[in-house]
Amino acid sequence: MSDANPYGLLFEPVKIGPVTAKNRFYQVPHCTGLGHVRPRADAGVRGMKAEGGWAVVSNQETEIHPTSDLGPFAEGRLWDARDVPALRLMTEAVHKHDALAAIQLVHNGNHAQNHISRAPVLAPSEMSIDLAQPKQARAMDKADIRNLRQWHRDAAKRAKDAGFDIIYVYAGHNMTIAQHFMLPHMNQRSDEYGGSLENRVRLTRELLEDTLDVAGGDCAVALRFAIDEMQGPDGMQAAEEGRAVVELLADLPDLWDVNVADWSNDSATTRFQSQDGYQNDYLAYVKQVTNKPVVGVGRLTSPDMMLSMVKKGIVDLIGAARPSIADPFIPTKIKEGRIDEIRECIGCNICVASDNIGIPIRCTQNPTMGEEWRRGWHPEKIAPQVSDTDTLVIGGGPAGLECAMQLARRGYGVTLAEARSEFGGRVLRESQLPGLNAWARVMDYRLNDLRQRANVQMFTDSKLDPEQVAELGIKHVFVATGATWRADGIGRSTQRHPPQIAPNAHILTPDDIMTGAQSPEGPVLIFDDDQIYLAGVIAEKLAKEGREVIFATPDSLVSGFTANTLEQHRIQAQLIELGIDIRCNQSLTNLTPNGAQLSCTFTGRNTEVHCASAVLVTERHRETALYKALQNLDLTTLELIGDAASPGLIVDAIFAGHQAARDFERDPKEVEQQYFHREIISLEMDEVL
Repeated sequence: MSDANPYGLLFEPVKIGPVTAKNRFYQVPHCTGLGHVRPRADAGVRGMKAEGGWAVVSNQETEIHPTSDLGPFAEGRLWDARDVPALRLMTEAVHKHDALAAIQLVHNGNHAQNHISRAPVLAPSEMSIDLAQPKQARAMDKADIRNLRQWHRDAAKRAKDAGFDIIYVYAGHNMTIAQHFMLPHMNQRSDEYGGSLENRVRLTRELLEDTLDVAGGDCAVALRFAIDEMQGPDGMQAAEEGRAVVELLADLPDLWDVNVADWSNDSATTRFQSQDGYQNDYLAYVKQVTNKPVVGVGRLTSPDMMLSMVKKGIVDLIGAARPSIADPFIPTKIKEGRIDEIRECIGCNICVASDNIGIPIRCTQNPTMGEEWRRGWHPEKIAPQVSDTDTLVIGGGPAGLECAMQLARRGYGVTLAEARSEFGGRVLRESQLPGLNAWARVMDYRLNDLRQRANVQMFTDSKLDPEQVAELGIKHVFVATGATWRADGIGRSTQRHPPQIAPNAHILTPDDIMTGAQSPEGPVLIFDDDQIYLAGVIAEKLAKEGREVIFATPDSLVSGFTANTLEQHRIQAQLIELGIDIRCNQSLTNLTPNGAQLSCTFTGRNTEVHCASAVLVTERHRETALYKALQNLDLTTLELIGDAASPGLIVDAIFAGHQAARDFERDPKEVEQQYFHREIISLEMDEVL
C-alpha cells in the first residue's frame, strides 16, 4: 500500500489479547439463514469476507446447548463434538486468507423457543418467552446456573477445537441470557445474581472468566454488549448503567464489541436512521473506560467516517455486518484507492428479513450474497465472454442495469436502451419518496460502473419497437421493461371479489404518485393490499403534504411485511403521529367519486368512508408487450427478466438481472441440472447419531 493512501491508519494491525488482527476491519457477528443447516454455504459467505480483506470474520449466534434451541431458524450450533466439523469449514475458509475467525456463543434464555429440542426454557426469573407462543420460561436455580456455565465452557472448548481465534460471550440485542440477568425488569432475583448491578452482572463476569480460562492464552475472548437499550429511563442507558457495566468489567475481556439494543435499533433502516455512524454518540465513552480494543458499528460505508472514528478514539476496529454483506471487498477497495467502486449498503434490511423469514441471506446491492458456495458466484469476478458478440438490454431499471453491468464485465458489447429520460426505473422513482433516498445507491453504483466501460453504449428516451430492434441487428436481447401498478383494485385479498369501481371515481396508483400526479382536494384513501412498504411511504408523503389520509388494509398491521425488516413498529407509530386514519382488517368493496365502502375481513360488515380519491396499492401488471412482439424476430437469445418476468422486491430484480448475465451462453442443460448446490445429509450410516 502506498504511503500516500489517506486511509493508511485503517490498515494498521491491532492486537486482541493473544491474537492480532492484520487491519482494523472487523466483520461483527451476523446471521445468514445458513448456519448449521447449510454449513458449506455459510463458510462460503465468511470466506468471501476474508478474501475481501476483513481482518476478523465472525459467524452468527451459535447455540451452546439444546436449551438454547433457536429452531426453525438456521443459526450456528455447537451442542456437542459432532458440530465441530461443520464449523471447521468456516475457520478454514477464513484462515485461508490470513484472517481471524470469531464465534459468537450464545444461550438465548427466554428468546429461545426450543421448538426442536422441546427442552424447558430458562430465564433469570419466571416469565413468558418473548415471542407470541404458549410457553413460559422457568426461573433458573443455582444448579441451572452451574449447568449453564459448564455448557458455555464446553462450547468454548469445542470452538477452540474448531479453530476459532476469538470466542464471544454475548450479552446484547435483548436476546441473550447474559444480558437478561443484567436487566432489572427481567431479573427479580433476591440471591447473589439479582438486586444490585454488580450482582446482575455476576453471570456475565463468570462466563468471561470461564471462557478466558478455556482459551488459555491461545484464543482471544470478546464481550458483545448492548450499552443502551434505547428505552430511555425504562431501560439500561449508555450514560448510566451501561457505562457502569463497562467499568465493572473494563479490562476482563480482550475485546469490547459494543452496540445498542434491541436489534431494530442496532440494525436501523435508513428510512428511520439515515446517518452513517449513528451509534457513535452511545459508544464514544467506552474507550475512556477500558484499555482493551473496542469495535463499534453503525452501518459504516464511508472511509472518511471510519478514519474519523479511529482518529477521535471512538473505536480501534471498524465493525460492520450489513456493509460487509453489501460489499465483502470494502477493505480491499479502500486499500487500493477504489472508493467509488464500493457497493454501499442501502439499509433496506432485506438481509435481516431473510433471517426473520428463515431463508438464506440475500442482499439488494450484492446479488452474490449467500450464493458463493451454492452457485459459485463471486462478487468481484465473473466468467469471461464465451463469444465475440453484442447484447441488447432493453430497460434501465434495477434488473436491466445489473444485467448490462455484468454482461459488460464479462466482455460482451452491451447496448442499454431506456424508454424514459433517466435511468433507474423503479429505484429512481422510489428513492424520491420519504426515507428512501439511500436506495438511489442501487442505481448510482451500477451507472458509475457502466459509464466507465468502453464496451457499453447507453441511451435514454429510447422506447424501442420490434422494427428498431431488428434494425440494430443484435441477436441477443434481454427485456427488462418492468411492471406497472394496477388501477382496478385487484390484489391479494380481492382476487375472488374485485371491488366495484365507478367509472368517474378518481383512482391513482403508486406510479401516478411517484410521477407527481395530483388528486382532487379532499380526503385520500390509500388501500394497501400489497402489505409491504410502499403504501406506508405514500401515506407518509401525502400526510406531510397536508392531505387528509385514510389508510385501509386487509392486514392487521400497517405494512405488515416490514416486521421482517425491523421497522413495522416505527412505520405504524409514524402514521399515527401524522394523524392518519388507520383502518386495519378492511378490504375494499366499492369506490365512487365521493367515497368508498370497506368490508371487515372477518365479519364482512361494511363501513362507508368519505374520500375524494383513492390510491390503490395492490398488484402489478407485467410489461410484456415488447417481449411478445420480439418473439417474431429471428433472435438467438430473448430473455424476459426482472419485474417484467416476475414482480417482486428490488432485491429480486437485481438477482434476476445478475443471473441472466451469468447464465448467458452457458449450456442450457448445465444451467438446468446445476440450479444450485444442495447440502444433503447422507443417510448411509450404520447407526443414528
